[in-house]
Amino acid sequence: MGALSHIRVLDLTRVLAGPWCAQTLADFGADVIKIERPETGDDTRHWGPPYLKTPGGEDTHEAAYYLAANRNKRSVTVDIATAEGQQIVRELAAQSDVVLENYKAGQLKKYGLDYESLKVVKPDIVYCSVTGFGQTGPYASRAGYDFIVQGIGGFMSITGERDGQPGGGPQKAGVAIADLMTGMYATIGVLTALAHRDRTGEGQYIDMALLDVQVAMLANMNTNFLASGKPPVRWGNAHPNIVPYQTFQTSDGWIIVAVGNDGQFRKFVVAGGRAELADDARFAANPSRVRNRDILVPMLADMVRRKGKHEWLAELEAAGVPCGPINDLGEVFEDPQVLARKMQIDLPHPTAGTVKLVASPIKMSATPPEARTHPPLLGEHTSDVLAQVLGYDEAKIARLRESGAI
Repeated sequence: MGALSHIRVLDLTRVLAGPWCAQTLADFGADVIKIERPETGDDTRHWGPPYLKTPGGEDTHEAAYYLAANRNKRSVTVDIATAEGQQIVRELAAQSDVVLENYKAGQLKKYGLDYESLKVVKPDIVYCSVTGFGQTGPYASRAGYDFIVQGIGGFMSITGERDGQPGGGPQKAGVAIADLMTGMYATIGVLTALAHRDRTGEGQYIDMALLDVQVAMLANMNTNFLASGKPPVRWGNAHPNIVPYQTFQTSDGWIIVAVGNDGQFRKFVVAGGRAELADDARFAANPSRVRNRDILVPMLADMVRRKGKHEWLAELEAAGVPCGPINDLGEVFEDPQVLARKMQIDLPHPTAGTVKLVASPIKMSATPPEARTHPPLLGEHTSDVLAQVLGYDEAKIARLRESGAI
């Protein structure tokens, strides 16, 4: 019994932000019913290659992107453009605690599946809408894309190499960070609303916007600006106030060196055979190193390139200089700490035999998350859910299939 095994979630979302929220709830035991379009399903099922492979090495129909955010769910195919499909969703909502959706603002109203319509059949429903820009404001009608939101919300103005440096200019994150963080904030909103419902019996509407989240998550960069009136700039992998606190290329890879004080700087350059740099007045103290970074950093870069990554890491760790490797994902999933924390999991899969996934990072002593079932095949649970949750008999389900409603 998971902590949320008493909760049913009707998941009308697709792509990443909404499914990420739904998967997090499912990991803690919630019964998540994923509503998908007949024949095509969630857009990300087709966002490949790569695709999940069968035991014989052939591609399945499940793109790796889809697998990342859909475990522990039941897939039901419903055409919500049909009256019968809309009725199925309303009936499922009446048997659910939470509805998640990420359609354009106002789009579900024409199907009678908006919050005002569904709270008629389930007055205490918790209904969460995830959009690019929210339900209000001049951008509310726009489609929201993570990449665009990273730009509008300021993230790319502080991410990337410094202007004037090789490769300088704005950069997006390597993952859809606005989507993922919106999914996490939506999870918090849903759990908070459920706690309120359990105390008062009152449901509520949650309006989540990628842009709101992107702005909020800039954290201290926001307050730096609000306090000073000066927008922060890009520093790439360097630090504006500490030198050296950045990446360096070794003879066979990249490392991070995070020197926090003058003693650590001395240990760093001693390990590199350049002890004289610690006695140079231009570099002996951090304020001087910051002022003279353009002179010092090329010297340090040349020093670091003379040894390999693992040699540097061993020497710096032994000397007490904060450092770490820049791992590719192959190295990540072989890292002894990642292995010890059991961050990779394997689940049985009906067409691939086994699917490799990443575990929830939340560790709990009494109610830990659990990966129970594979990301579902398209429509894998349609008949089961309609029979078990709504009480439809085989003849009615057959008629719905024939009509194209499911």
